Amino acid sequence: QVQLVESGGGSVQAGGSLRLSCAASRNTYSSNCIAWFRQAPGQEREGVAGIYTGDPSTYYADSVEGRFTISQDNAKNTVYLEMHSLKPEDTAMYYCAASSKMDYYSYYKDYRLLCSRLSFPDFSYWGQGTQVTVSS
Repeated sequence: QVQLVESGGGSVQAGGSLRLSCAASRNTYSSNCIAWFRQAPGQEREGVAGIYTGDPSTYYADSVEGRFTISQDNAKNTVYLEMHSLKPEDTAMYYCAASSKMDYYSYYKDYRLLCSRLSFPDFSYWGQGTQVTVSS
C-alpha cells in the first residue's frame, strides 16, 4: 500500500544543480527515516542522505557532504534532495526509500540510528528510481 513518488531527475552539466522530490503517505512520512540511495551501473547501492522527519535530523554520505541538502515539507509529506556542484561521479539512478512503521519491530526501531547508517536492508519501501546524469 505504501507508495513513494519520486520526481526531479534529469541531465545537467557538471557544476549544475538539481532537486529531487519524494512524496509519501502521511503515516509513512511522519516520524520516520526517509532516505535517498543511488546506484551506478556495476556499482553497489549506496546511501546518499537521510532525514528523520520527527526532528528533523539529517545525515549525509561523505561523498556529498556540503553539496547536497536533504529537507522536508510536512504540509506536503515530501522530502527533498537539493543537489549542487554536481560532478560526473554523481551520475546514477537515485531511489527514495522509507523504513517500515507497520511491522512487528517498528516499535523498537531507532529511526535516527538507522537513518545515520543508510543501510538499504533497513528500508522496506522504495520508489521507482529517477535517473540523474551529470556530463563533463
